[in-house]
Amino acid sequence: QVQLVESGGGLVQAGGSLRLSCAASGRTFSSYSTGWFRQAPGKEREFVASISWRAGSRTYADSVKGRFTISRDNAKNTVYLQMNSLKSEDTAVYYCAANPRLPKVAATSLYDYDYWGQGTQVSVSS
Repeated sequence: QVQLVESGGGLVQAGGSLRLSCAASGRTFSSYSTGWFRQAPGKEREFVASISWRAGSRTYADSVKGRFTISRDNAKNTVYLQMNSLKSEDTAVYYCAANPRLPKVAATSLYDYDYWGQGTQVSVSS
């Protein structure tokens, strides 16, 4: 069992930056791939970025490619999402998720992820 806690969200102006963190409990977290998803009001949850267990593979949604960077520190059981050049359309609740079944794959489907955090709000003002 893994518990995930996101932090780092907040209100930022367009063009600004935020870094989200996802802290995990459990010694097995380093053997899971991890993803970030987001959900805006009235919209479905969508994929943002994912990283394999040893960071050998990373995948990004086209909408964030070149602006967001996912990374992980397995010694700290933490995954990060650095978000630069933020836009108003990035406003959403951001969720961290862990995938124990495909550790070497940076999966994009939310159905591949078994463990979810409670989310952190990111609001970008234009």
